[in-house]
Amino acid sequence: MRRSVLSVWLVTALVFVTSAACGDSNPTVPTPTPAPPVTDTFTGTINTNGAMTFPFTAATGGFVTVKLTSVQPDSTTTIAVGLGTFNTSTNVCTIQPGLNIEKATQGATFVASVSVAGTLCLRVADSSGTLTGPTTFSVDVAHP
Repeated sequence: MRRSVLSVWLVTALVFVTSAACGDSNPTVPTPTPAPPVTDTFTGTINTNGAMTFPFTAATGGFVTVKLTSVQPDSTTTIAVGLGTFNTSTNVCTIQPGLNIEKATQGATFVASVSVAGTLCLRVADSSGTLTGPTTFSVDVAHP
């Protein structure tokens, strides 16, 4: 008999503690910490009217920063730098309106926002046909 009274008392205490924990009006909800951006460096050489495309993957939505870090042999040479979406079926980079600089010089930077994860692309080109010889470039792209 003593054992059954003790069992009833333990079950009652357990129910009381459990129900008290469930009735908390201020539950703690963890705040997700965004992952630090990944920086990819894309390099290459283009000639007159040439272009190069570099696909990359954004793991989530967030900000993408594009910076033309080097243009050689002359850092004042202008080239086009654009950001777009990459179609993996057709291998086509579609530059999004407003996400390009047609006459970018070394140091040019722009920031874009992407809403979801996906395959994006960087396109570097001599879209105006003004290069007089091989031009080497380097572009840093920081993305989620």
